[in-house]
Amino acid sequence: MKLFGTDGVRGEAGSFLTAGLAMKVAMAAGIYFKQNAVNNKILIGKDTRISGYMIENAIVAGLTAIGYDVIQIGPMPTPAIAFITENMRCDAGIMISASHNSFEDNGIKFFDGHGNKLSSEVEKTIEDICNNQERIDEAQLIAKNIGKAKRIDDVIGRYIVQLKNSFPRDLSLHKMRIVLDTANGAGYKVGPTVLEELGADVIVLHDNPNGYNINEGCGALHTKDLSESVIKYRADLGIALDGDADRLVVVDEKGEVVDGDQLLGALGSYLNNQGLLKGGGIVSTVMSNQGLDDYMNSQNLKLFRSDVGDKHVLEVMNKENINFGGEQSGHVIMHDYAKTGDGLVSALQVLALIIHANKKASQVLRPFSLYPQKLTNINIKVKKELADIDGLAKKLEVLETQNIRHLIRYSGTENKLRILLEGKDAKQMNKAMDDMVVFFEKALNA
Repeated sequence: MKLFGTDGVRGEAGSFLTAGLAMKVAMAAGIYFKQNAVNNKILIGKDTRISGYMIENAIVAGLTAIGYDVIQIGPMPTPAIAFITENMRCDAGIMISASHNSFEDNGIKFFDGHGNKLSSEVEKTIEDICNNQERIDEAQLIAKNIGKAKRIDDVIGRYIVQLKNSFPRDLSLHKMRIVLDTANGAGYKVGPTVLEELGADVIVLHDNPNGYNINEGCGALHTKDLSESVIKYRADLGIALDGDADRLVVVDEKGEVVDGDQLLGALGSYLNNQGLLKGGGIVSTVMSNQGLDDYMNSQNLKLFRSDVGDKHVLEVMNKENINFGGEQSGHVIMHDYAKTGDGLVSALQVLALIIHANKKASQVLRPFSLYPQKLTNINIKVKKELADIDGLAKKLEVLETQNIRHLIRYSGTENKLRILLEGKDAKQMNKAMDDMVVFFEKALNA
């Protein structure tokens, strides 16, 4: 059984991601990490989903059964787990979260001792161990060799200091009013605290998690409340996090959402002008708009593209010695301050950009125009190999003759097909999208 998707092991809690599977995956990961263990400690954090209790206890059982000591720190953002894992000299870190998905889902993300996400090769190794019951049985220990677990409640301070250190020391937020939507998720404590300590007047939305309301009509995927509140309170900026706070969506002072590619372009140019950009360019994915390419060229910078997923963005960043990249969806990686996408680190850099420019958010966060682009998600019954779908190759040839850029892929975490089309002629592109949707509905749902 294939376990790992684009970002860890993820699925409906209690059906796919059962307590039994979580314990077994934890054992397999522990067996892998023990090969190079230094301190025999693994850190565990989670978001605010009700199923986090079940999965956390299962993971603790699995790890202690094979002799690992476990440190539990409760609800914390995914990037905090990456940072604290390295900061506390743990052999690995585990985040229990399904990110932007609704509360019914949950997931398990792994970090190595340096706070880095695991490569696809390492994930495959863990998967192979998980499917080897004999190896799982042999690894279980008895008596004094069984591991122990303890809960620590004060590590949030370490992460807050790290966040504040990412913000320029000569700047202050004391003249700024910010609306923050924490999505009833893992950033509900740390987000408001950091902004307030840096001097901002903060209006907080959706910061009362109850186990079921994470991402529900709020956060990075649902910005209606945020946009309306920015207008209502005459705020300078709106900031939306997702459930595990590794994603950022920004709303300007007019209540309008800033496109993720435009945000990447604005931040990349800002970092370059500040002498902070390394590698002569930025990294984004194949999903990014052609307008970002053109803007980077105008700034004498290069846009490197990766596969979808922030870990793939990181792979290209490391390969090209670049310290900034991200995804159109809101994962923004400031590699000098974080090992993975960090919504709060990125938000602080956006605020620094606005302060340095001494202009409104709407004036500085859209430095270029986007090509017309449309993304459509189709619920599907089966994930058939795209190359095996009759007639698809001919459809794609027609798109290319119309100069319509296309990206078609399956979701790594859900039974969905994602179709992205982009072209200068919006009317022609929308017509092509309608045709593709009808085609795939018949090919994959008939």
